Amino acid sequence: MADMVVGKDKCGEQRLVSLPLSRIRVIMKSSPEVSSINQEALVLTAKATELFVQYLATYSYRHGSGKEKKALTYSDLSNTAEESETFQFLADILPKKILASKYLKMLKEKREEEEEEENNNDETDDDEAES
Repeated sequence: MADMVVGKDKCGEQRLVSLPLSRIRVIMKSSPEVSSINQEALVLTAKATELFVQYLATYSYRHGSGKEKKALTYSDLSNTAEESETFQFLADILPKKILASKYLKMLKEKREEEEEEENNNDETDDDEAES
């Protein structure tokens, strides 16, 4: 494991991972089931996270519009989360961006549909009560 050198820190020393271990420790300790964290587990979690983010970015870049623009955009990431089975679990975290006006319109339509369903249910309940 010591052979895997990724980068250098502020002092010029080589580091195993790029993500700040203290932040990862705080995130891991935020779980009530975790009481203590082994240093090796912390480093492995950080490395696995780095590799996952790298894979997500590379996949999104290759399958999105980023190749044409030579840039990775949020929409590339959200499309990947929506369209790829592998990244489907990220769909709630990386939703597609929509305008507030579109969202309000969608909300209004949903409320109208729910009201129509309630009215239909009330009418069928009334019909059943009459028979």
